[in-house]
Amino acid sequence: MTRDLLPGTRVALHVPLPGVAQGTWGVVTGGAGSVYDVSFAGVVRAVNRVHLKVARADAEAIPADHGDLRPFVQYACVMGSRAFGLGTDASDTDVRGFYLPPARLHWSLGGVPEQLEFESPGREEVYWEAGKFVRLALRANPNVLEVLASPLPLTVTPVAAALLDLRHAFLSRLIVTTYGEYVRAQLRRLENERRTHGEVRLKHLVHLLRLLISGAHALRTGEVLVDVTPHRETLLAIKRGETTWAEADAWQQALQAEFEHAAAHTRLPERPDVARVEAWLLDARRAALDW
Repeated sequence: MTRDLLPGTRVALHVPLPGVAQGTWGVVTGGAGSVYDVSFAGVVRAVNRVHLKVARADAEAIPADHGDLRPFVQYACVMGSRAFGLGTDASDTDVRGFYLPPARLHWSLGGVPEQLEFESPGREEVYWEAGKFVRLALRANPNVLEVLASPLPLTVTPVAAALLDLRHAFLSRLIVTTYGEYVRAQLRRLENERRTHGEVRLKHLVHLLRLLISGAHALRTGEVLVDVTPHRETLLAIKRGETTWAEADAWQQALQAEFEHAAAHTRLPERPDVARVEAWLLDARRAALDW
């Protein structure tokens, strides 16, 4: 008998879905029996159980009854277009943050999910487990660094406030790779798409341009820039297709040059301050002993 897949189980897709390639890994967010909701990079799809392969570690894991983990969310903020200053009346609300599970669950045989995901009409929420959250931030993951710098916080507990006070400890020259090299690779893919199909995903292009702006700002100032309102009209014009490819390409080349200049002159350290972040995590884990 095949046991039900619990929320948080990692699975791979056996058959392609529209926009999701065969072999793509995702995380179960709900469902039971023969059909499950699976999040692939934040996009939730209903998938038949027979088309999913469970990660070996998850398949061998002891089932865990976590209960409702929402009360343990320590930090929540608005991200996405609303935080970037690019929102419109039609924009959904994306909420991101982290949660700190009670020690009894974290140490249990079943363990805890690396992230929680909740969806409702017009709203998506994703919360990383505290340890996973800071590991991603230490690697200069742009999504997580921006969460720490969101101008629109919703929930900030004392545990989260202590981490926000350490935001500078996460910044390092790793940004040159996670922002700059990532953007260059993705822009090459978009250029190949344009040559092959005659068009590109304009929303993705805007995302890459915004990362160049944010990354260069971080390298220059030591602060992660989330709100790009000064560039709102230019970015939205590109997204709406009102800007020619030549104009958009000229701007991205100028942004690339600014990024490279910032990278060459940055005062950020080679690596983040792991010791300070680990001290915070240990204190947070101790706080969770009594929950």
